[in-house]
Amino acid sequence: MANMAQAIRMALHYGEKHLHLKDVFGQDVGPPLGGVFTVTQGLETAWNTPLDEKGIVGTAIGIALTGERCVAEVQFADYIFNTIDLLKLAGNCLWSSNGQYALPFVLMTPTGAGIHGSIYHSHSFESWASRLPGWKVVMPSDPLSAYGLMLSAIEDPNPVLYLKPKALLRVKGKEKIPGEPEQESRLREMIDAPLGDRSGWKPNWPSLREYKVPIGKGRIIQPGNSITVVSFGRSLYLCQEALQKMDQQEREQVELIDMQSLYPYDWSLIKKSVLKTKRVLFVNEDTEVTNFAEHLSYRAGKELFYSLYAAPRVLAGKNLPGIGLHPNLEKATVPQVDDILSAIRDLVRETP
Repeated sequence: MANMAQAIRMALHYGEKHLHLKDVFGQDVGPPLGGVFTVTQGLETAWNTPLDEKGIVGTAIGIALTGERCVAEVQFADYIFNTIDLLKLAGNCLWSSNGQYALPFVLMTPTGAGIHGSIYHSHSFESWASRLPGWKVVMPSDPLSAYGLMLSAIEDPNPVLYLKPKALLRVKGKEKIPGEPEQESRLREMIDAPLGDRSGWKPNWPSLREYKVPIGKGRIIQPGNSITVVSFGRSLYLCQEALQKMDQQEREQVELIDMQSLYPYDWSLIKKSVLKTKRVLFVNEDTEVTNFAEHLSYRAGKELFYSLYAAPRVLAGKNLPGIGLHPNLEKATVPQVDDILSAIRDLVRETP
């Protein structure tokens, strides 16, 4: 099975061949590296930029204004903050031009903890992103959703922020990408660049097929009857690990939802689930103050108050300026499997 980095790479290649994707660029995105996480290895349209996040985003805006489609990368979400004003301008371009100028580009960036990157390589960006009007924001939790969300993002006429969970980029999927070869080793031989001299290497792309995950749609990972757990990205993966530590009877209580799209988000799916289970826990690893899930919790409480058995709860990262380098400091800062287990069990015990 492909890992997430390979899935994104294959989606970008499909975009080059079938979706009129003309440029993929950013720091170290082109040869020989193909991106710090290798998601752009072997792409025909990939090229390198200087280490200049504002220049990268500004170039993407300019390309999009010509009507061409591009995918730009900021190497880590930790360094996207100095582009906030440009992101704001990109988001309001269609609105402020009265519908005359769309910006069909994708800005992808790795986000979140889990790789022990300390204060400069472990930040989350989804809560900031949720306050950028005009942007669509997606975050995959497995390789197949990564592939499908990228194809949808490339085709979308709006600017799309594609958040890649750093800690999941090397995690293999459970479902094959359409067109992926049967043998995992064969896929590596075909599309993974060798170590050392790559000057003569070219990928041998499989015959990939279209598979899209609609932006704005979530999915139920597992049905349950006593609590709804809503998550995305790496935190969704940790929620799945938490379920595996439960016995069968306890596991059947939990309905797990993968948001996939943070904006627009699938409120109808969340609402229907919460009306069934009467309890809801929102899990992510961004800092707990002004967290995106606080909005979801507020909306659940406001609209579903009389149907709830317990107050909506948010499990998020600690309100600290950064994440420490030592693994113990990181684990103490963002939610871990045992934290998720404890929160689920505490909430299920609450009764009206």
